[in-house]
Amino acid sequence: MRKKLDTRFPAARIKKIMQADEDVGKIALAVPVLVSKALELFLQDLCDRTYEITLQRGAKTMSSLHLKHCVQSYTVFDFLKEVVSRVPDYSHGHSDAGGEDRAISKRSMR
Repeated sequence: MRKKLDTRFPAARIKKIMQADEDVGKIALAVPVLVSKALELFLQDLCDRTYEITLQRGAKTMSSLHLKHCVQSYTVFDFLKEVVSRVPDYSHGHSDAGGEDRAISKRSMR
């Protein structure tokens, strides 16, 4: 009997995404499981580093701007720079904490 491996991301979906590429042939059973684990570790690292930036800026909510700053700060995420370049910088007098305080006050008014 095979042992079911616990993955956070569905191996079948990963396999389907991989096979969408015409150049990819057969995929061994362990490959989607390993890709799932690699994806989990990558996202954990990205989230941990972004969380630290969020705390440094005194915000309580992680935002896309914090993620952008993380990608721009660490060379390991250089391949994501083009993607995060589309995130606006809020340079029109808005700060991270100010935007978040405004969101909190809107909720408390309800």
